[in-house]
Amino acid sequence: MTSRTVNMKELSQIEKDAVKDLLFRIADDDLILGHRNSEWTGIGPILEEDIAFSSMAQDKLGYAQAYYTILNEMGEADPDTLAFNRSGTGEVNEKLYKCCHFTEYPIGEYDFSLMRHFLFYYSEAIRMEMLMHSTFEPLANLAKKFRGEIRYHIMHAHTWIKQLGHGSEESRARMQSALNECMPLALGIFEQSEYEDTLIEGGIFPGEDKLKEVWLEQITPVIAESALEMPDVNTIEVSNGGRKGFHTEYLKPLLEEMTEVYRIDPEAEW
Repeated sequence: MTSRTVNMKELSQIEKDAVKDLLFRIADDDLILGHRNSEWTGIGPILEEDIAFSSMAQDKLGYAQAYYTILNEMGEADPDTLAFNRSGTGEVNEKLYKCCHFTEYPIGEYDFSLMRHFLFYYSEAIRMEMLMHSTFEPLANLAKKFRGEIRYHIMHAHTWIKQLGHGSEESRARMQSALNECMPLALGIFEQSEYEDTLIEGGIFPGEDKLKEVWLEQITPVIAESALEMPDVNTIEVSNGGRKGFHTEYLKPLLEEMTEVYRIDPEAEW
């Protein structure tokens, strides 16, 4: 990173395009995973987890709104439109979203959701630590604001992964199975964009490869401490495509459900 700092007006056109792409990736991840996590409300395995996932879902939707607000200030539509009517026609077009496949999957059993929570939030926490030093001031300021909350989410995930990994034979086997299932999806978080060089050279973000490298360094010892075996990431077929608008079968139905009320009357005031 350089000591240069820039605001929106000081970005070159290619830097502006790169920042927008990065913001859409982060915001869409938070929007979709926030809605997925909210599905645990009322059905959590214990009341504590019901409350925890509901709270984290609310946080993620708040993060998404903040990123969409920056995009709005950069000339994009308002946050509600970006979230619920991106096509501008009232029709759902999942290809306009840049979330990774990992966020799109249904909540499944609790072991899957917990492992997704662990793997995704570690990547998000590291991303925030990197973005705190971004040359793009609005993004650096948000990263500083969100980093503390996300660290608490990490603590929650870390505690449960270790507890279940060292629990019964069944709990350990289920967490190992969830890890094996989640890893190809988790690696899709780090799908590169066409703007990687611009982001790195401009000191805006160190890049997805660097993020993945640090992520692997941090999660590997936690997985070992949890009596789980780390999959060989070099032999895994990564689930890519989400960053370029190619999504799983699960995203469009989720978007249709979460935008249903908004699409009834986009002009309504609440």
